[in-house]
Amino acid sequence: MKKIALIGSTGSIGKQTLSVIKRNPDKFKLISLAAGNNEKEFLRQVEEFKPKVATLAKEVAINETQKVTGIEYFFGEEAFKNAIIDEADVVVIALVGFKGLIAVLDAIEKGKDIALANKESLVVGGGLVMRLAKEKGIKISPIDSEHSAIWQALDFDFNKPFKRIILTASGGAFRDLTKEQLKCVTAKEALKHPNWDMGAKITVDCATLVNKAFEVVEAKWLYNAPLSKIDVIIHRESIIHSMVEFDDGAVIAQMSYPSMELPISLALSYPERLDCGIKSLDFSSLSKLTFNSVDHDRFPCFSLVLQAAEEGGVYPAVANGANEEAVRLFLEGKIGYEDIYKSIYGAMQSYDGGQHLHLEEFTEADGFARKYVKDLFGV
Repeated sequence: MKKIALIGSTGSIGKQTLSVIKRNPDKFKLISLAAGNNEKEFLRQVEEFKPKVATLAKEVAINETQKVTGIEYFFGEEAFKNAIIDEADVVVIALVGFKGLIAVLDAIEKGKDIALANKESLVVGGGLVMRLAKEKGIKISPIDSEHSAIWQALDFDFNKPFKRIILTASGGAFRDLTKEQLKCVTAKEALKHPNWDMGAKITVDCATLVNKAFEVVEAKWLYNAPLSKIDVIIHRESIIHSMVEFDDGAVIAQMSYPSMELPISLALSYPERLDCGIKSLDFSSLSKLTFNSVDHDRFPCFSLVLQAAEEGGVYPAVANGANEEAVRLFLEGKIGYEDIYKSIYGAMQSYDGGQHLHLEEFTEADGFARKYVKDLFGV
């Protein structure tokens, strides 16, 4: 039985990971969990799964009647580190944002294999993460549906040669809007993703296509690929989750109805495939699968993040930090949709950092970008 430490238990990926564990009680056991600020859901999960360690980012005083006997509790912003315990076989990292990098590095330091759902850890610190993982012999299994699809198409061999990776994108909530219409969209509208049910931050990132640019950077590090060998195509139906083209012209695609439980399950169970509760594809009903190129003019954040990746160094950390802060303000109704681009662009233009690429430098760049965005809008 594989013992799982779940970092980010109350978010969308965290909840679906718990569903996978619950569906396969003979395969997996939740040994620890780390939650964000959802105290009510945290207490419910602890009561149901009874892990050895439970942590909550929110500083709260849980009374003794709410605590489950035999569980060790920790509270605070970095309490999640206490959930990466010795007994864990695999650490699922489903945190959102920059702090995911801290969790990944901590798991590597403790010698734990990782099932990775946090994009920012590779976007910000991909070179550092992959180097340390290789040195320590740590296996990183992707949970993103796109990267799981690539992993499968490569026969689960990260070193298998290929000609091209083709990442598919649904296009997000604003895929049908004109550039003029995009000027006045709201956060509420951005959260209406046409195909997937995800957390608020990643759903906005899908609307701006920042999420897809992040996935390009992820692919660069996971599959040791230059950006020139990674393409993105808009595939509205989200049936093909990504593809790999080989030198002989063959293209291998992974297909299924949209469900995150498939990549989560596979990241935990590989090489075994388990029932994920997904219905079989009805090909007779798939009368038309569509593909379109990315409109860089309508979605300039996509190109901007890729520019940061091309420049390298700490610039991806700056772009990520500015995006995180801008998305937060957008969701709070304090800035407009187009201000997200202004935030990333301005922060990248204003930062002049070093190239040592240690966690401290990434943290400094992240802090700079967040402050830049706050100062830009006076919040």
